[in-house]
Amino acid sequence: MTIVSYIFLALFVAASGVHLYHSWIDEGKKRAVTKPMLLIFLLAYYIFAALAAGEKLNTVLIVAIATSWLGDVLLIPKGNGWFTAGGISFLISHITFILVYVPHIDFSAVKWYFVAPLAIVYLAIALKIILAVKKNTPKIMVVPMYLYLIANSTMNIFAFMQLLSNMNAAALIAYAGAILFFTSDCTLFLVRYHEKKDIIFKRHFTVMLTYLLGEALITVGMLMLDK
Repeated sequence: MTIVSYIFLALFVAASGVHLYHSWIDEGKKRAVTKPMLLIFLLAYYIFAALAAGEKLNTVLIVAIATSWLGDVLLIPKGNGWFTAGGISFLISHITFILVYVPHIDFSAVKWYFVAPLAIVYLAIALKIILAVKKNTPKIMVVPMYLYLIANSTMNIFAFMQLLSNMNAAALIAYAGAILFFTSDCTLFLVRYHEKKDIIFKRHFTVMLTYLLGEALITVGMLMLDK
């Protein structure tokens, strides 16, 4: 990596630290100031690190990170409309992450007796989350929210199939990131719509910690895997 990529990585870590601190103390206005910077720095890190390694830029991965960034921005204002808009952007992000994984998957080598039970576990967790928040969620949003978690679950399953096809540290890191992304989304739904506001420890901190680690690990894992 070049000094420029290290600078952007340091900026991502520093901005994340500041954002997580304000999430810990629940300072909403300062969270809103730092949030738009986070994935911009991560995206810049990826671009310069890939170029330094002589890799061809993965435009699909760039779109996945960029739509996640847009989702971050759209979730800053309060209200179900903004929440829905952010969800649509993140839905596109999950779909594009799936497309990032597909070229690295050898479907003939995938052991479906591992994949199928895991898929059921993800879908069951997603259903449990939706049932937990259904009471306080506008009826029109319940089904789309479940479909959204199914999309995230599918992204995780493809990351797992990528791991089965590439039993190495890079694929493992990417799958760990996918798990954290799923954890963050489930936690976000509970934070937004569960009747008990304290059901999640340090609500915004937990959502953002798992999210930022998830995005970072997926990015680093794919950067390693594309070499």
